[in-house]
Amino acid sequence: MNLKVDRQLEIKIPYKETILDVGFKIDLLVEDKVIIELKSVEDLAPIHYKKVTNYLKLTNKKLGLLINFNTTNILDDIKRIVNKI
Repeated sequence: MNLKVDRQLEIKIPYKETILDVGFKIDLLVEDKVIIELKSVEDLAPIHYKKVTNYLKLTNKKLGLLINFNTTNILDDIKRIVNKI
């Protein structure tokens, strides 16, 4: 589909006059617009949602997808998360 996809994209956090390198990495960033966080866990926990929400806020993006591959029907475990900018 010729989409631009960046993998394991590091997020640097500006604080005052320094850049904090805290090791946050986005699994996938599609077309510089949609953050995709991939998981393979029994159940998605609140921390997984919070992680995507934080990534959205830190990057000023509006849309994130949280996808859990450890399921019988993957469509049931694709969660859409929106940044309320």
